Amino acid sequence: MTKAATVNGASLVYQEQGTGLPVVFVHGGFSDHRIWETQRAATASRHRFIAPSLRYFGSDPWPDKGETFSQETHIADIAAFLRELHAGPVVLVGRSYGAYVAIHVALRHPELVRGLLVNEPNITSLLVTPEQRAVLAADALEFAPVQEAARSGDLEGATRLFSDWTNASPGGFDALPAYVQRVHLDNARTVPLQITAARNIALSCAELGRLKMPVSIVKGELGRKYLKAIAETMHHCVPGSDLTTIAGAAHGAPSQQPEAFNRLMLAFLSRY
Repeated sequence: MTKAATVNGASLVYQEQGTGLPVVFVHGGFSDHRIWETQRAATASRHRFIAPSLRYFGSDPWPDKGETFSQETHIADIAAFLRELHAGPVVLVGRSYGAYVAIHVALRHPELVRGLLVNEPNITSLLVTPEQRAVLAADALEFAPVQEAARSGDLEGATRLFSDWTNASPGGFDALPAYVQRVHLDNARTVPLQITAARNIALSCAELGRLKMPVSIVKGELGRKYLKAIAETMHHCVPGSDLTTIAGAAHGAPSQQPEAFNRLMLAFLSRY
């Protein structure tokens, strides 16, 4: 069932199915709540599946021209959304940018979150050693074509190139499932906001160490080296956390290897 919730003056569309333990899925950039389709049935068969689209994502009209697009906005919106559910503390599942948002929500509002499962959060501030910074710099150099396409106004091209870049594979976009391609292209209008306006809020290892709820971290076997390094570093920073590598997946493990991701996810949810 698709619903809408008004939070902080904006309407967030979300999909809901099932009953029981509330599990809230936070999508990444260039996508919306539909990106979790491969997790919906598996989750709803045992729990309450809830997947909102972040402000400015999806196909609904924007509340403004994008002036308030920021990670702070999305963190505040998800926290307000969780309160609006009146469901008690939830398990948050996030991927990429959405994983970063979910981590901030868990740190700032621990009373709202009972568990956290994140797929490759882009926390570049965790990479502090010379070796890690070198890996990040090498991967960042290959991001230039995405920025060039965005500056030229080729939003679809930038979307395709971004997918190729995050998956560290030319043709990575074309290798995605058809529905994932459609979701990404439907969100191409967010490219100027994400490429030119978005700035992630830095997080330190010490800050991540304050996470007290169960934390599970997922990284792909393939894809960007710096994203793997972030996942490994976060695992080191969060006492008691789990770290799992999904074979055959790059940055989009929930869509690229859904069966493996769902097994891991359901095992994590079975703790509650």
